[in-house]
Amino acid sequence: MASADLRVELDCSICLDTYTDPVMLRCGHNFCRVCIDRALETQDESGVYTCPECRKEFQERPALMRNLALRNITENFLFTQHKDMETGICCTYCVDSPVPAVKSCLMCEASLCEKHLRVHSKSSEHVLSDPSTSLENRKCSVHKKILEYYCTEDSACICVSCSLAGEHKGHRVEMLDEASEKKKKKQRNLLQKLTRKREESEKRVQNLEEHWRKAQEKASGEAERVTALFTDIRRQLDDLEKRVLSEISRQEKEESLSLSSLIQKLEVKKDELSRKMRHIEEMCNMTDPLTVLQEPDTGDLCDPEEEGGDEDINRCLHDVGDLDVAVISDKLHTLCDIITDIRRGIYMEGPGDILLDVNTAANNILISDDLKTATATYKDQNRPETAERFQNFQVMSSRRFTSGRHYWDVEISGSETWRVGMCYPSIDRWGGQSYIGDNNKSWCLSRFINQYVVKHDGKGIKLPDKISSNRFRICLDYEAGQLSFYELCDPIRHLHTFTATFTEPLHAALCVWSSSVKISGGRSNWEKPS
Repeated sequence: MASADLRVELDCSICLDTYTDPVMLRCGHNFCRVCIDRALETQDESGVYTCPECRKEFQERPALMRNLALRNITENFLFTQHKDMETGICCTYCVDSPVPAVKSCLMCEASLCEKHLRVHSKSSEHVLSDPSTSLENRKCSVHKKILEYYCTEDSACICVSCSLAGEHKGHRVEMLDEASEKKKKKQRNLLQKLTRKREESEKRVQNLEEHWRKAQEKASGEAERVTALFTDIRRQLDDLEKRVLSEISRQEKEESLSLSSLIQKLEVKKDELSRKMRHIEEMCNMTDPLTVLQEPDTGDLCDPEEEGGDEDINRCLHDVGDLDVAVISDKLHTLCDIITDIRRGIYMEGPGDILLDVNTAANNILISDDLKTATATYKDQNRPETAERFQNFQVMSSRRFTSGRHYWDVEISGSETWRVGMCYPSIDRWGGQSYIGDNNKSWCLSRFINQYVVKHDGKGIKLPDKISSNRFRICLDYEAGQLSFYELCDPIRHLHTFTATFTEPLHAALCVWSSSVKISGGRSNWEKPS
């Protein structure tokens, strides 16, 4: 009954058969890898994935984690079941009802239960073995005698007659038990090798699954970053559109007011001209010469003041003829700045790319397994002496920077003396001039006892403000020729910016005296802290 219950628990709910290479979803349910892969593939088009067992939804295709414990249980169960089926041999003499056999007699070619074994012959000719259905295979096909020996030259099991007078006469033979033990020993050695290989394969699978999980997390993070980037782009474009439309509206309003005033002036002038025209027409229609001559002489239609007014109107008409497109275009040039910021945001390098190069590490510093931490030690690390290795307490990054804007953070512990910064790969590796900050090929922030100094080419600038944090940020803008140092406090505080024209690639560099310096993470988008 217990075996039947266990058999049900080891069935995949999709194929309803015993698990094959079982894997587990985050909700805890297990399936055959092939079964769940097929189930998830059918859900690819919808974009929403669900567990076939509990219907839990996943927004992204879930990672499949191998369930090694369940796999081992399944394999052991199947092996036990198979063994039970193989050894299900019944007693030859119990004809009324089947009774499991405990031994088989090679001489009699019969299987015996406990009862018949007790009354069976104990003579040496009757050789007993574990229950078997192929007893005839344990006798020589030629001499019909029990196979007792093993011919090492022909790799064959033989009887005593074969070894004395048959075709194996004169060959080197061994007892079956002895030959069997030798073969088992070889098989055990092979089993150990195969076990190690399987364990290595399992570790590789676990590493690949871990890389897969990290890739999914990174992809998710990148998706969030891109979504935030485009949200910010849309916000900036909306703001720019509002500013440009506001400028156009302002100019249109000013134009409308100016033109409205001119129209009013011209309407007044038009009315005055119409009045004068009617007066002149009346005079022209008079028949009495005396009356015509006694009327005041109108002279010219416009006096000098009116002519000046026309010039003012013409000048105003010329001035208000168009919108100021130059101002509008100037505002639209903000698009160039937005595009530049977008490119910087997309191609920004984060601190995750910075790893320490053991090939440059001095023999009196330890480098952590993750290549992120350098710790001073007075135990010689016995690394080979090479031209690229520093003589004392220094190491540089394997990653070099030749363009763009980058940043990295450090966390210092256990000392009052250290230096962090950047250097050219051509920096000296031996001598007093090799320390970062003491030559023209490196820049650093250093601490000696309680004094903080920024150094380049052996020239130091003391930082007057008190620094309480043990975490700092180094920001590089290669094209702008700027290397800046910040204290990672709340709020972040600018310490110093070096300005230079960089002529070589730059590497992150650490110098540790009785200290430990760890490269830590930060934001993947670098914006100059305010």
